[in-house]
Amino acid sequence: MNRERAAALGREPHGSSDDPDLLDFSANANPAVPEGVERVYRAAFETARTYPPEPPAGFRAAAADYVGCDPESVIPTPGGLAAIRLAIGLAVGDGDSALLPAPSFGEYAREVRLQGGEPSFVDAERVLDADPSGHALAVVCTPNNPTGTGYDREALLGFAERCRAAGTVLLVDEAFLGFTDRESLAGTDGVVVARALTKLFGLPGIRTGFAVATGDLGAAMRGARRTWNLSAPALATGEYCLRQEYFVRETRERVRRERERMRAALGARYEVAPSEAPFLLLDAGDRDVDGVIERARDRGVAVRDARTFRGLDSHVRVAVRRPAENDRLLAALGVGGERGGADGGNENRGGDADV
Repeated sequence: MNRERAAALGREPHGSSDDPDLLDFSANANPAVPEGVERVYRAAFETARTYPPEPPAGFRAAAADYVGCDPESVIPTPGGLAAIRLAIGLAVGDGDSALLPAPSFGEYAREVRLQGGEPSFVDAERVLDADPSGHALAVVCTPNNPTGTGYDREALLGFAERCRAAGTVLLVDEAFLGFTDRESLAGTDGVVVARALTKLFGLPGIRTGFAVATGDLGAAMRGARRTWNLSAPALATGEYCLRQEYFVRETRERVRRERERMRAALGARYEVAPSEAPFLLLDAGDRDVDGVIERARDRGVAVRDARTFRGLDSHVRVAVRRPAENDRLLAALGVGGERGGADGGNENRGGDADV
């Protein structure tokens, strides 16, 4: 990583509002967390007084069970973005080209540029049809952020095979795959999978995630991983969450049901992209996007300005939260009345909660 290059690169814009007076639909983390997770986090204090186990076998076993791979293939990381950086850092060097989807998560291009590589963008809807030849790295985000596009497993495996034949590392970002019933590509030769607890388990601040890679690539990632790169509370919380199967099933069903309800309502006013993710991409058309964002804010709701994504110029992205919260969003965007109720005003608060 070059010092001058790193100094010249700015930060990528992201969702999330820290205004306590706003209900945040600009970030895509689950508003609920598994029951008991706070107890586990607090109980980890005693173990935090010593160095975490190295390697962290319990966490690796839970992650392997969760995605269906060998525990030896799991590389623990402090969040999904750390897994992405580790993969890109090992795959991309000065002058290398990386095949990236657009619109998609802006950090891919930033990390490629940090390594001296050059992004080569392809339409996210057609990324699996692209030719990986000549690229050091190809990236697929499934479901894609911000469009919500999910990719067929067989098509992904076919693309992975073409990447292997071309000598191209394939990075598959599965940050939102846990909201679907689709099977992970974890353990596929030549593929690095990146996962995190940020989205599905509603814990972005704990910074827990992992990569999965096999063969020489997996060995390189394990060798490059910093010792003790996850704290004891992060490991304990992660291991606990990854085994909460009921919470995952209930979350998937709630998100599916609410997403379709919201899409139907929002479709009366906006063009809404199909989605398999816990968010929806809205095309405001000829409406003033700044006005849409500000009117929502005036009604106590934060939405994501999606114009910061490459190729989007009239879009906002909204998360799928819980029913009463979603009613507030619909009302703020002018497509529904706000439903009252004891749970309507405080669902943006943290803490243990059932889905």
